[in-house]
Amino acid sequence: MKKIGLFLALALVIASCHSGKKNSVALSGAGSTFVMPFYTTAFQKYTPLTGVKISYGGVGSGAGIKSLKDRVVDFGASDAFMTDAQMAAMPAPVVEFPTCSGAVVMAFNLPGITTMKLTPEVLADIYLGKITNWNDPALAKINPGVKFPNLPITVVHRSDGSGTTNIFTNYLTKVSPEWKSKYGFGTTVNWPVGVGGKGNPGVAGTISQTTGAFGYVESTYAFAEKIPFASIKNQAGIFITPSFASTSAAGKGQMPQDTRIMITDSPDSAAYPIAGFTWVILYKEQHYNNRTLAQAQALLKLWDWMLDPDAQAVAQQIDYVPLPASVVALDKSILRTVTYDGKPILQ
Repeated sequence: MKKIGLFLALALVIASCHSGKKNSVALSGAGSTFVMPFYTTAFQKYTPLTGVKISYGGVGSGAGIKSLKDRVVDFGASDAFMTDAQMAAMPAPVVEFPTCSGAVVMAFNLPGITTMKLTPEVLADIYLGKITNWNDPALAKINPGVKFPNLPITVVHRSDGSGTTNIFTNYLTKVSPEWKSKYGFGTTVNWPVGVGGKGNPGVAGTISQTTGAFGYVESTYAFAEKIPFASIKNQAGIFITPSFASTSAAGKGQMPQDTRIMITDSPDSAAYPIAGFTWVILYKEQHYNNRTLAQAQALLKLWDWMLDPDAQAVAQQIDYVPLPASVVALDKSILRTVTYDGKPILQ
């Protein structure tokens, strides 16, 4: 796995221009911490090629959408697609499209224990507050040979509006009728137990520093920090470890034209069950707030490049799953509906 610990300490990353090329355009975005390692790495590759400076704030999906709504950034990034109500609340029409997919892993901190199996029922019961100690018989039953300590489980969740939370709680609603009826899913929920961490870096940090901690985090953060994580029993009854192959399997299937799809609890027997796409959101008409045509063109060219093989290869290098060719084609068609003064920016 690539070492990307640097990202865990950064709330705001600026891809500095070290190129001799002249380009005064600067772009900004905010949102998902789930996908921040991919974006910052790709932006650092893009800037020397074009001279376009790009800043990205990993502030969480909810805050990213708000920043776009307030028109203080050029793009928002979210691991939860926008609902009809959210789109209606924006000051102007937006477009959204996925850029890659990834896995949400269940990470834990138990000295001497590096592997663990979890069923959907046990996982839900931990987050419902029904299983509170690591020595619970339900955990021992599915993990023969593992000696769990007599230690309270410190449940960790996100404290901010989070697309990672959206993916995780969407999964819980599919496997636990009780969770679905009491708490539902979204970027924020009324957690019955646990402590909050801000962003994926905050949750990963809390888990790594707290003996007995257990929480959900985007896989890249667990890989980078070498935090152990569990295999999850999928819909086919197979315990699956999060990996490139098992996350890819979760993303198989037809993408709807509006790209709004959740891929948790996949029926594919090879699929890891807690996975999701991540989206970028732009205003469909780019001539607003005195934005120049050059800004709009730079923004669209950036995201067109992010869908190309060079950028998608960056995603795979740091443990995300690139988009299938059919989804790339759909995304590019969406980008070409974005206009400046009513005229398409990309041909």
